[in-house]
Parts: sequence; C-alpha cells; structure tokens
Amino acid sequence: MTVPSPLWPAPGSLNATLATDLPINVTNKTFCSTDWPVVIPNELFLTLGALSFLENLLVVAAIVKNRNLHSPMYYFICCLAVSDMLVSISNVVETFFMLLIDHGVLVVRSSTMQQMDNVMDMLICSSLMSSLSFLSIIAIDRYITIFYALRYHNIMTFQRAMMIIVAVWLVSSVSSAIFIAYDSTAVILCLVVFFLSMVILIMALYIYMFALARQHARRISSMQRKQSSPQFTSMKGAITLTILLGVFFVCWGPFFLHLILILTCPTHPTCTCYFSYFSLYLILVICNSVVDPIIYAFRSQELRRTLKEVVFCFW
Repeated sequence: MTVPSPLWPAPGSLNATLATDLPINVTNKTFCSTDWPVVIPNELFLTLGALSFLENLLVVAAIVKNRNLHSPMYYFICCLAVSDMLVSISNVVETFFMLLIDHGVLVVRSSTMQQMDNVMDMLICSSLMSSLSFLSIIAIDRYITIFYALRYHNIMTFQRAMMIIVAVWLVSSVSSAIFIAYDSTAVILCLVVFFLSMVILIMALYIYMFALARQHARRISSMQRKQSSPQFTSMKGAITLTILLGVFFVCWGPFFLHLILILTCPTHPTCTCYFSYFSLYLILVICNSVVDPIIYAFRSQELRRTLKEVVFCFW
C-alpha cells in the first residue's frame, strides 16, 4: 500500500501481495501503453505527504483551540484529520528512507526493511479503516442532527462520542495488526468487503436522509419557525460530509478497484495493465488527505476563521 521503491515491496509484506506477481505480459501491448509499472518520483510523494501532514495538523490545532468547535461532529472530523495524518506520516517517513537509501546514505538489512514496511502497512490499514468508520459515524451524526434535532444533545453526548472514538481507533489498530500478521489474499478480501459494506451503509443513509430532509424541514418550519435555522445548519453539515464522501470515493476508488481486480482477474491482460498504474492510485490516496482540510475550511466559516488565527500565530 505504500510507495514503490527499494523498500517496496518487502518480502512477505502486504505490499508484495498488492504489487508483485502481477507482471505486464508482452501480449498485453494491445491493452496497455506500457510494459512496466508507472514510477512516480519519490520527491512528489514526499512533497504531497508533507503538505497533507501540515494541513491536517492545522485542522486538529484549530478544533482544539476553538471551544465553539468542541462538539461531537467536529471531534469526528478531527479524528478524520488524524486518519489522513497517518497516511501522510507513513508516506513521508518511508519516502525519506527511500531517498537516503537511493543516495547511498543509509544501508538497511532486508529484515529491517520488512519490519519497517509492516509498520507502514499497519498505519495505512489503520487510516483506511478509521476513515471509513468515521465517515459512517459522521453520516449517522448528521442523520440524528437533522431528524432528532431537539434530542440530539441527549443522544450524542460527549461521553458517547468519546466511547465511539476510542472504539473505532482500537478496532482499527487491532484489525490492522492482524491483517499484517496474517498477510494473504484473505486480507485483501476482508478490506474489500469492509469497504463495500461501509459504502453501502453510508450511501443508503445519505439517500434516505436527503430524500426526507426537505419534507422534514417543512414540517418543523410549519410547527416552529425558529427551528429553520438549525435545520439549515444541519443540512449544510450534511452537504459538507457528502462532499467529503465523494472525494473519498474518487481518491480511494481506483485503489480498491486494484484490490478487487487482484481477487478476480490477476492474470487477465486488461487487469495487468491496470496494475501497472498502481503508483498513480497511491498518489490519489495521498491527494485525498490534501483535499480534505480544504473542504473543511471552505464549508465552515468558524473553522476557516480559527485556521487563520492558528496560521498567524506561527507566522
């Protein structure tokens, strides 16, 4: 799941399952414009990783700094930013070591490379599972905000939000460790099933939510006009999370299609052609971490104002 390099894939790692034993056959020239995997410069991975880390760090700092943002939804967004930071950290650390090895500054044994690769894989898996989980939780949170506005603070309390956050990180970490320890095709299948399950859950929830939102808004507005403003705010939050969800699918979709093709047609010429662009799918994954903070800032005036204050504090 990490960047192709001398460190990648380490023997026996999940990376090896994803990217090796998938040669571009000579007979594939009809389908594919290249017989070799596309290679992205390490400097680009390093730049995007560093940019993503700084952006998401600013988001976390802004949410911590502004008490007006101390609500369950923003706690979940903060955790989503931390998930993006895990991708950035794994990318920056591994790319940095790659550059040192490429220039002969650092000599690493194969056993050390494999251990390091496993750690990076675990970070990526944790980020993936936690991101999907928090996107689902945010969708549920928006549903409660819209349809149970008067009872929201009784349903989604601070204690419950913290319990949910701890549970997600615990399950994501343990699952990632198990996936890396038992590296096999079954791991890929589990990731694909988890991804598809969360996608179906989120899409079903959002379709139902937006289908009833206008009708529910009219009903509340007719009963009490004062409820129209919170309703609009809740819908704005739901739209923001819909944009985040769309960006997530665009950026992670090609990567998961890569996994699905490994399971369904690992030797088919068209599939092997698709495998050759694996590095581009990794770039998209990192771009998701870069774009998310921009969406937070663009959609939330309060967060945008706090981000400016945080930036000027370090200026």
